[in-house]
Amino acid sequence: MPSRYLIQFAQAHNEFRLPELSSVAELYGIPITLPEEFDNRDPTRPYMVVELEEEEHVRTLARRCILIKSVFEFYGQGSSYEELHAANRQNEPLWTRFVRDTSFRFLVTAYSHKIPQTRQRDVIESFAYMGFLGKIDMKNPDITLTCFEEYEDHHGTTRVKHEGDGDFRQVFFGRLLEEGSARQLIHKFDVKKRAYYGNTSMESEISLLMSNQTLASPGKLMYDPFMGTGSMAYPIAHFGAFVMGSDIDGRQMRGKQKTPGVIRAATQYGVASRILDLSTFDVTHNPWRCGELFDAIVTDPPYGVRAGAKRLGRKRELTAIQKELCIQHNDEPYIPPTKPYELSHLATDLVLLARYLLKPGGRLVFFLPTVTDEYEEVDIQTMLCDGMEVIANSLQDFGSWGRRVSL
Repeated sequence: MPSRYLIQFAQAHNEFRLPELSSVAELYGIPITLPEEFDNRDPTRPYMVVELEEEEHVRTLARRCILIKSVFEFYGQGSSYEELHAANRQNEPLWTRFVRDTSFRFLVTAYSHKIPQTRQRDVIESFAYMGFLGKIDMKNPDITLTCFEEYEDHHGTTRVKHEGDGDFRQVFFGRLLEEGSARQLIHKFDVKKRAYYGNTSMESEISLLMSNQTLASPGKLMYDPFMGTGSMAYPIAHFGAFVMGSDIDGRQMRGKQKTPGVIRAATQYGVASRILDLSTFDVTHNPWRCGELFDAIVTDPPYGVRAGAKRLGRKRELTAIQKELCIQHNDEPYIPPTKPYELSHLATDLVLLARYLLKPGGRLVFFLPTVTDEYEEVDIQTMLCDGMEVIANSLQDFGSWGRRVSL
């Protein structure tokens, strides 16, 4: 019979929470049931109660999901402490096994609010009916019981200290099972500490989130057609997958040293053996054979004035005289000209590329810049080929514009 568990999310990238959670659950074959009511599975809320068949499943999610801060065995929730205590008493079989001789500590915390210490003490004493007889150990307890009060988000507003104390939206209670260890990878892959990076290298947290949505795991083969400085390759390789990368400008991947910059950074992370090869070509004139080659295609296409995408071709056709001069100097090293690659064409070509290169069930995960006020869901739907579907479409909001991870 499924059991309920409480997930505490990190306060970042709200729209990525559920897509990442669902992707990691699919990767490990974990059946997960989300709350039926939208309000209870609202991705902007910091807590969510889910149903899973085994405790080990929720621990697995905490070890892989970047946006999970911690997971708890769920004992109850309510809009008041009276409701919470009633729910907790109904779940007495879950916690009575710890009553006799288990060391414990009790924490009371809140989202978007600071609870006065006096009321924290009152809340803890209100759970006296649980009758724990074990030692109170605030440093290394056998179990940690935590009470969470969820307040409305008052970010950006000025308030008096402890204003609105007790006026919470919901209160949750449970036993800590595991801290989210995957968030440590954000610091490991920090761009500032990387051996090789560029001006447009993707921040580590977003690259890790995209990697999870590719279902990266040992033995899989992933492809980044706009490799650049390799920000997407390192976390994917860390999760065990092999990576192929290409770019129209090989200098981005090579850098200025003898050993290519992407390989140097991969060596820093201990994943150089999983970077299979780096190639230089225009993705619209690629050498790949068609059909079931990659498990996923993941990329952050270049955009903007400074780092816009390029493709082979000329902005203006050559005159007859210029063509004649080219023929006369055909023994010189030839550097093919490039022209700007319109973003709408790039996205369409990327979807078409995925159509012919992905294995059945494979994923295309890419960033698409959008104007926040003008974006419509139909924009991405119009690019799909037969047999494709949009699994997630998450926004990283920068105010008037943003970029969406689509898969």
